[in-house]
Amino acid sequence: VWSAGTPGVGKTTLGKELASRAGLSYINVGDLAKEGELYEGFDEEYECPILDEDRVIDELEDRMSEGGVIVDYHGCDFFPERWFHIVFVLRTENSCLYDRLESRGYTGKKLQDNIQCEIFQTLYEEAVLSYKREIVHQLPSNTPEDLERNLDQIMQWIEQWMKDNN
Repeated sequence: VWSAGTPGVGKTTLGKELASRAGLSYINVGDLAKEGELYEGFDEEYECPILDEDRVIDELEDRMSEGGVIVDYHGCDFFPERWFHIVFVLRTENSCLYDRLESRGYTGKKLQDNIQCEIFQTLYEEAVLSYKREIVHQLPSNTPEDLERNLDQIMQWIEQWMKDNN
């Protein structure tokens, strides 16, 4: 299971709670990269490290081949297609996302580019281009009620997948 979306849409909240409810492993790629120093430089414009995608793939390969993993990361174009049976792209209304990102200290170009990324559905389009369209789903992520509905929906999918594949 891959949880995708613009920073601030609720991927981490959803992923951790889903892992807890479903008894699956949870991997936050940003945390994994930080712990393993899986970077290839620093982006001065966005004031953040640049992910070394090849090293991330190497780090995750064994865990992903075992299955039962929820991956949390905004982008997807470098993950092997075979890793995921379903992709959920979380979507948040712009005003809500703006407030969330601002509270994280995002300002200027970084803030504006992330809002534009959400407006133009950049990560959803990326997911549809990287995976079969039928496994890519958009979920609203604005309120605690959205979170609960999303968790229920994904749990139903996981339970059905387990029945169909075991």
